[in-house]
Amino acid sequence: MQIAARTVVNFHYTLSNDSGEVLDSSQGGDPLTYLHGAGNIVAGLETALEGRGVGDSFKVRVAPEEGYGVHQAQLVQDVPRSAFAGVEKVQAGMQFQADTPEGVQNVTVARVTGDSVTVDGNHPLAGQHLNFAIEVTAVRLASVEELSHGHVHGPGGHAH
Repeated sequence: MQIAARTVVNFHYTLSNDSGEVLDSSQGGDPLTYLHGAGNIVAGLETALEGRGVGDSFKVRVAPEEGYGVHQAQLVQDVPRSAFAGVEKVQAGMQFQADTPEGVQNVTVARVTGDSVTVDGNHPLAGQHLNFAIEVTAVRLASVEELSHGHVHGPGGHAH
C-alpha cells in the first residue's frame, strides 16, 4: 500500500540541521505514527512521504517555508521582568505560554538583561532547513473514527 490521504503511516526518522547535528530521532524507540493528509507533521515531510511504501528509506531536506516557517522578527519582543511574577529566576531557554490577542502562544526566553526579558514566539526550528532520514515501517487505511477526529488512535480506540 502506498502512502496517500486517509492512510496511517509509521516511520522512523532522524532529524538533523545543516551542520549535521542530530536534533531528534525515533531510532531505538517506537516509530512516529500519523494520519496522512491531516496536517499532523510538517508539510514538506508529508509531501515527501506521499506515494512511498513500507521499506522505503530516503532523505529529504525541507525548506523553512514547508517546515516550521521563516523566522518572523515581529515575534521577538522585550517584556518587563515583572511579567514573569512567581518565577524566581527567568533564564534563556525557558519556555512559557503567553496570552496574546491571537490566543495562547508559546514563547522561549532568548535573553534576560536587567529588568527586561526578550521572548521569541517563533518555533525553535523556524528559519532552519530540516534534514530528515526516513524509513517507512507501516502503512494502513485509517479508521472512520481516526478520519473524523483528524488523528491516529491506538489499539482499542481513543477517548476524548
